[in-house]
Amino acid sequence: MKLLDGKYLSSLLKEEIKKDVEQLVLDGGPVPHLAAILVGNDGASETYVASKIKSCAETGIRSTLIRLAETTSEAELLQKIEEVNQNKDIHGLIVQLPLPKHISEEKVTEAIHPAKDVDGFHPVNVGRLCIGMPSYVSATPSGIIDMLERYDIKTSGKHCVVIGRSNIVGTPVSILLSRNKTPGNCTVTLCHSKTPNIKEFTTQADILVVALGKPGFITADMVKSGAVVVDVGITRVMDPTKKSGFRISGDVNFEDVAPKCSYITPVPGGVGLMTIISLLKNTLKAAKKEIYQNN
Repeated sequence: MKLLDGKYLSSLLKEEIKKDVEQLVLDGGPVPHLAAILVGNDGASETYVASKIKSCAETGIRSTLIRLAETTSEAELLQKIEEVNQNKDIHGLIVQLPLPKHISEEKVTEAIHPAKDVDGFHPVNVGRLCIGMPSYVSATPSGIIDMLERYDIKTSGKHCVVIGRSNIVGTPVSILLSRNKTPGNCTVTLCHSKTPNIKEFTTQADILVVALGKPGFITADMVKSGAVVVDVGITRVMDPTKKSGFRISGDVNFEDVAPKCSYITPVPGGVGLMTIISLLKNTLKAAKKEIYQNN
């Protein structure tokens, strides 16, 4: 069993991104600039945004954090998004989720200009992905693909089973792994909450991607010997033995499953760190106008 080590790989990729940013500026290009809008004071969101800002600083990417009160109206948020859309000095924009209940995530997602949608959530970018056009790919699926590629995991002709069909992870990663590229060319089975007898599918998987949000859901009897297991889950589980009062758990029972795998991601230290890398790469692409040349 080998670890798909997100900590090691993200550190390596940050250095590559930093060099690319330096070269872009040396060539007379702009310093890539990412803006993040944070509405309210959700603890997990604060942590995620702080990590993204830190990663920007480490790679030479400029960042701007726009803080808005929990009571900010939907109209006010949409106006702020439009201001950033019109600001040519800002190349990428993310609005940290979740949002307060009185604000529509769908309206917010659609309000971000596709050329600045470095989260890859806008319907235009999702549509371009589906038909094989250049697009910003949502960060977690993109990070998974980077991980498989960097660890030289063969995907062509393999059976990949994806558990979870969210627009952020499950659906896009199933598309990426089925397309005629490397990594890709998998036969993909997409399972979800309405799939009966999930074990029948997981035990057939050469590559198993789990994005359910159910701690420890995948056990050893659900995985075939030699499988590659990618655990996207990250859930806080109460644990009185920890100083914080909780521990971070993935969707895979790591101790149980790891001995059967050829490769497996740890949680934490796996896919989560790769997600931020993808966001940085998309911001760099935006500054270079690689996807949308006329914006």
